[in-house]
Amino acid sequence: MPLSPAGQREHLHTRNVQCQGFRRPDGLWEIEGRIVDVKTYAFDNEWRGRVEAGTPVHEMWIRLTVDDTLTIRAVEAKTDHSPYRICGDIAPAFQKLVGLRMVPGFTVKTRELLGGTEGCTHLVELLGPVATTAFQTIHSRRERQKRAAADPAAAKKRPRIIDTCHALAADGEVVKRFWPDFYTGPK
Repeated sequence: MPLSPAGQREHLHTRNVQCQGFRRPDGLWEIEGRIVDVKTYAFDNEWRGRVEAGTPVHEMWIRLTVDDTLTIRAVEAKTDHSPYRICGDIAPAFQKLVGLRMVPGFTVKTRELLGGTEGCTHLVELLGPVATTAFQTIHSRRERQKRAAADPAAAKKRPRIIDTCHALAADGEVVKRFWPDFYTGPK
């Protein structure tokens, strides 16, 4: 169900974020993210000249190659459109991500390494949805593999996804249904 009808307003800006996850034949994973900002009006830019309505103000990409433990093995970052000529020059700094794991604390660590003048605000922001996409891509595959292996130790371990959002609260109906051993609500 969409949002309620909006009042009178003028559309000025659109940001699109797209992320995709891929499995490679060598067992690694590639997670790609793209961010595109466009304006509904034309404006002048000192570096680019006239930027017409609908032309990207920002268009940036990042590809992370990760292993099954969500450890980043390789990074590629690219800027196709930006408001300043030098924006894309920071792309090599994103190599600092190699070796990091996309686990709790990842966002804080990326901001430590690439925040402020050490990185690109837009690419750093894109890392959040990319990390979520990595988890969504890899987690379901790993869960299917665990079930197929019927690993009794894995069945006794509390799933890390519990308590990560409202729907997955330890005392909620979803956990009660799918992980009753870890349910903490009323019996």
